[in-house]
Amino acid sequence: MAPIDPHDYTAAVHSGLKIDPTHGAIAPVLVTSTTYKQSAPGEHQGYDYSRADNPTREQLEGALATLEGATYGLCFASGLAAIHAVMGLFKPHDHIIVCDDVYGGTRRLFDQIWRPLGCTFEYLDLRDLTQLKHALHHTPTAAIWIETPTNPTLRIVDIAGCSQLAHKHKAMMIVDNTFATGLLQRPLDLGAHLVVHSSTKYLSGHTDIIGGAIMTSHEHLFERLKFLQLAAGAIPSPFDCYLLLRSIATLALRMERHSANAMQLAQFLDQHPQVAEVIFPGLPQHPQHQLACQQMRDFSGMVSFYLKPDLTDLKEFCAATELFILAESLGSTKSLLNHPATMTHASVAAEQRLALGITKDLIRLSVGIEYAQDLCDDLATAFASARLPHASQT
Repeated sequence: MAPIDPHDYTAAVHSGLKIDPTHGAIAPVLVTSTTYKQSAPGEHQGYDYSRADNPTREQLEGALATLEGATYGLCFASGLAAIHAVMGLFKPHDHIIVCDDVYGGTRRLFDQIWRPLGCTFEYLDLRDLTQLKHALHHTPTAAIWIETPTNPTLRIVDIAGCSQLAHKHKAMMIVDNTFATGLLQRPLDLGAHLVVHSSTKYLSGHTDIIGGAIMTSHEHLFERLKFLQLAAGAIPSPFDCYLLLRSIATLALRMERHSANAMQLAQFLDQHPQVAEVIFPGLPQHPQHQLACQQMRDFSGMVSFYLKPDLTDLKEFCAATELFILAESLGSTKSLLNHPATMTHASVAAEQRLALGITKDLIRLSVGIEYAQDLCDDLATAFASARLPHASQT
C-alpha cells in the first residue's frame, strides 16, 4: 500500500482553480444565473440554460474528474440521483449483479423503482469471485455494481478481479467509491467503466450539502449520462457546487487525518473488553486486509464494531458520547455514530440485514478529524456509562 500521492495535495488545491478573467478572483465564481444572453438566436458563449450547463458546476465537474483520474465528471443533486442516472443507461430485462452489502438506499432504488420497470438484480457476496464467475456464465449480464469498502460491514471487493470478469463478459463495471474517494482508491485505473459518489460525504466533508457525482473516461458513456443529466434535471444548485469546490481543496488533508484517526480508534476498540469484534480494513486481522493494501492508498475513516450485548446497554452507549454525534451520514469533519439496523439500513428487510451481519449490536463510526485521543476518551466514557451492572468488574 502506498500513501496518498504527494501530488494529490496539489491537485486537491488546484484542480478546481480557474482564475476569473474579468476580475482576477482566485475563489470560484458563484454563477447563480439560470439563463444567459445570446448574441443571436442559438449563438451564445457556451451557456444557454443552467440545467444544461453552469460555469460553477462545470468547474466542479472538472475538479472531480481530475481527483478520480477520469476524463469526464458529472454532478447531480444527490448520490441517489447519480445512481438513478446510471440506471438510465440500461433497458428493461437487463440483468445487473450487485454486491450484497450495498447501501440500503441503493438497494431500495434498485428493488422498488427499477425492478418493477423490468431490470433484474442479483445480489452476491462478491468477496468470492467464484460466485461472480458462476453467475456471469449462466446469465447474460449488463453490469456489475460494487461498493468497496462496503457499507456498513466494510467488506473489500476486488475491483481489478471484478473488472476483468466484466470485460470478458461485456458487462459494464460500476464502482461506488464514496468511502475511499479518488485519493485513496482509483477504480478507473483498475478497469471500472464508471465511478459514482455521494459527494455529500467525504468530498463535501462539512455536512452542509447534498450531492452526487459520476466520473468516467469513456466518451460514449459520458455523452449519454450528460443527456440524462439534462433531460431528467437532477442537478445540484450553483451554491452547492461552490461549497463543494471549497471543500475539495482540503480533501487530501482531511482524508489523511480521517484515516490516521480511524486506525487509532480501531486499535483502541480492538482492545476494549466490551467490544466483540472490530471491522476495519487497516487492521491485520481483517480477512481482506491484504487486498485492501493492494488497491487502497489508505483505509479511510469508517470503523464498524459489534458490542458485547451482555456487557453493554446499546441505547445508553449511543446516548453517552459527546464528541461522537448520533446521526445519519458519514464523511464529516465531525465524528458521527450510527446504528445501521435502525438508521441507515432500516429499509433493508430484517432477514437480509441479519444475513449481512447488520445486527442490533453493530455500530458504525464515521471518524472525524478531531484529536484522536479525545475520540478514544469519548468512547471510553460512553462504554463506562453504558456498562451493565453485572459487568462492572469486567
